[in-house]
Amino acid sequence: MNETSRRLGPAEADAWRRLVRMQERLHGRVSRRLQAESGLSAADYIVLVHLTEAPDARMRSADLARAVEWEKSRMSHQISRMVRRGLVGRVECPEDGRGAFVVITALGRETIASAAPGHVAVVRRLFVDLLTPQELGTLAQVANRVVEHLDRRPAQSGA
Repeated sequence: MNETSRRLGPAEADAWRRLVRMQERLHGRVSRRLQAESGLSAADYIVLVHLTEAPDARMRSADLARAVEWEKSRMSHQISRMVRRGLVGRVECPEDGRGAFVVITALGRETIASAAPGHVAVVRRLFVDLLTPQELGTLAQVANRVVEHLDRRPAQSGA
């Protein structure tokens, strides 16, 4: 039996299920609170975060989709909704007539600046404050190891 078809052992399956359940519950609670307090969906928020952290507050749509592990069509629909709401804009790329940049607008900056304190408060209350500094450090190391592994394996390769 090869490594990819080997079943998870009881402890492995339990750890995986608990991780998935934790992520689902946290994401659901944080997302609902974000929507209720700021009117932003979790998808809006993640796009705005990536744009505020990008050089010149702009990214190509395909790069943004890769960064958040979304299909290009999902990103396109998300950006269209956000353009209609005035949170982001599309700017043609002068070097490449085929591509465009997604840029955060002044309204997008105001909206995320207003939403961030409440978002941080709920993340702190539901997650950070429950863990010791050592547990947070261990979790960060584990997450970083998994992310580095994923970054070495292109998404198109099947996993």
